[in-house]
Amino acid sequence: MKPPQFGYTAAADLDEALEALAATGGKVLAGGQSLIPLLNMRLADPGHLVDINRIPALDAVAAQADGVRVGALARHFQALESDEAAAVQPLLRQALRHVAHPAIRNRGTVVGSIVHADPAAELPAVLALTGGTVTLRGREGERALSAEEFFLGPMESAIGPAEIAREVFFPALPERSGTAFHELARRKGDFAMAGAAALVTLDADLACTAARLVCVGTGAVPEVIDLSGLCRGWLSTSDWSAAAEAVRERIEPEDDIHATADYRRHLAGVLAARALSEAAANAEARA
Repeated sequence: MKPPQFGYTAAADLDEALEALAATGGKVLAGGQSLIPLLNMRLADPGHLVDINRIPALDAVAAQADGVRVGALARHFQALESDEAAAVQPLLRQALRHVAHPAIRNRGTVVGSIVHADPAAELPAVLALTGGTVTLRGREGERALSAEEFFLGPMESAIGPAEIAREVFFPALPERSGTAFHELARRKGDFAMAGAAALVTLDADLACTAARLVCVGTGAVPEVIDLSGLCRGWLSTSDWSAAAEAVRERIEPEDDIHATADYRRHLAGVLAARALSEAAANAEARA
């Protein structure tokens, strides 16, 4: 398969990239692990690609006390292998372990995966659950959007036609909190049939005070499900099956060639219970 014809600009800085986007209405090329297959299958025809790989200082993974900042050119493997980032926000590493295969992670970018806005991808769920933001750069300046503001639908985000997602920010894990990520795919490295990212916070007596979860592959956009009222007072050793039922009642998966909606709903509940239990155990270990 071959892509349709397109123009090409190798931008030297962000201003040049933004000018090229505004002039051509093209698409940004960073890692290309989502865009290139779409071009080859003729599912996208942007007419022009703006390559940002030569722009300096966009490949940083910066772990600070308040969270982790990931630049537009930072590859999956950089964030996955950063011990500093894992210490500040462990959910990032827990999810990245499930992203495709090493060859894809070596080239694909964290920001690109989020901008692609695939509801079956791991990183949009991480952004939503952690309360992260996407910083968009345009010719008029910058704006930061939450996951709720950024994800509009399947493969649809709020990024403007002449904007670049410069970085994403994942806030630090709160005290006495733990996270976990579980998913199931038909083959290792495939998109998940369903998945669950969980965050649990405990009090001084190691009882649950807050529990939140985001399902993967069961809706149009990542939606945070707050289970705090149901799970309050539970321990890491508690039976989390009631939480699984609550999750099943909240989601609206669809049938496709890989799985029925009923199977996805059942699977999401199983994975949700596992993720919540593990997150609580991780929170206890950090307390």
